[in-house]
Amino acid sequence: MSASTSPEQAPLYQRKERDGPLSFSTKLYQGIGAIPDTIKNLVFNTFVLLFYNQILGVEPVLVSVALAISVVFDAITDPVVATLSDHAVTRYGRRHPLMLISALPLGACLYAVFVPPAGLSEMQLFGWLLAFTLLTRGFMTLYFVPWSAIAAELSDDYFERTSVMAFRFAVGWLVGGSFPLFVYTYIMPATEAFPAGQLNPAGYAPMALLAGCMLSAGALATTLLTWREIPYLRQPAEDEQGFGLKQTLNDLKEALRNPQYALIFSIVLISSAIAGTTANLGIYMTTFFWGLTTEDLRWFAFIGFGALAAFPLVAVIQKRWDKKHILITCSTVSLFEGIALVTARFMDLLPANGDPMLLYILIGFGNIAAAIAVVQGIIAASIVADLVDDQELRTGLRQEGMFNAGLSFSGKAVSGLGTLMGGVILTLIEFPEAAKDPDSVPAQSIRNLGIVVGVLVPLFYLIPISLISRYQITRQRHAEIRRALEIRNHRPHVPEGESRPR
Repeated sequence: MSASTSPEQAPLYQRKERDGPLSFSTKLYQGIGAIPDTIKNLVFNTFVLLFYNQILGVEPVLVSVALAISVVFDAITDPVVATLSDHAVTRYGRRHPLMLISALPLGACLYAVFVPPAGLSEMQLFGWLLAFTLLTRGFMTLYFVPWSAIAAELSDDYFERTSVMAFRFAVGWLVGGSFPLFVYTYIMPATEAFPAGQLNPAGYAPMALLAGCMLSAGALATTLLTWREIPYLRQPAEDEQGFGLKQTLNDLKEALRNPQYALIFSIVLISSAIAGTTANLGIYMTTFFWGLTTEDLRWFAFIGFGALAAFPLVAVIQKRWDKKHILITCSTVSLFEGIALVTARFMDLLPANGDPMLLYILIGFGNIAAAIAVVQGIIAASIVADLVDDQELRTGLRQEGMFNAGLSFSGKAVSGLGTLMGGVILTLIEFPEAAKDPDSVPAQSIRNLGIVVGVLVPLFYLIPISLISRYQITRQRHAEIRRALEIRNHRPHVPEGESRPR
């Protein structure tokens, strides 16, 4: 639809009306879809730079360039797939066919990242890494964009949407905690030759095989188990717009005309640039700054308790505060908690590396961080669904796919730059390669790593935190939006938090 099209001229959507609230099984089956993205992000952010730099000896900047290119490619394909997903008209709906196509190749490509042929030169390793990270991210986009859109389509209710997102994050955190526990315990255990098991080359192929299988299995499971929901998902009654780059640009432009969406777009843009800078260096912080071995790292699975404790709290705090106030509070606490921990190390207020008490402290802080991250993630995802309603009222368009993909585009486009900066930081602080033992790394390099990654870069989060205060879709405003949409669509309005009678 062009920018000038009015809501009355917008394409009509058709779907079967649902009797009653969403079932537990529907929320769970949708939540299973978090497995592929959770595992992919964990593997990419934790192991790729470490594997190619410390194990294979590739220059960190070169590895970061490959990762940055793949992230930018990922960002570009997100809105393209979103347009395809939003406008598709098939007997199986707009979303599920794309998810089904991508499921099997997704896992195979991630596995290939960690099994390059023997004897490759540094530049050949760069090419291998680039090729298969591009393919992995491409298939992930083809799966993840329509899956995210389904989450926004399942319910129109302000509170029930948050419940849907809670299942999504519950599964993600459960898998995100279990996977490293299993890997560090059984695949990368500490040995005499490699006290830090994550530096042992032998562990990477089986780790990648497990990850690849989980990606494909998770994508297939959520696709097939939610197939029954297709009649309840919106389908364009007709689509005369076609599909192409021009339509993609028009759809993205239409989304950005929404001032509240543009604000969230900017917040994600800035936050992702910061997160991208530190993401791939997280494993460097745990391995070298905190001196943790795989024997230690596996216990971080217990930060899942903090995540689990947060899930019942989300519904409670959302009934008391608007979503933007929850985000501001969580973001501020999270920022200063992380900085305080690293600062305490510099002030010698923490036990020495290797002291069991340090591990207990880090896990304790990790539980707090996990609880905050769960609340942030659920509320942020719920906000995107609310924005889709606002967009429909403004333009007549429901752009679930584009709204999710546009934010993903915003985040990935600049996180690619952040990823590149991660490699630059390692080079600037002269961090050594192929270190089999954290004790072999110069103390000044480790100190510089902590200052930059643990203190200086996170301070930039104050910028997006200040922007969140400008978000205007409160609970009351969303109720007004839903009333207006129900009247325009000639359906009786159902108050927020209630369901239609069976």
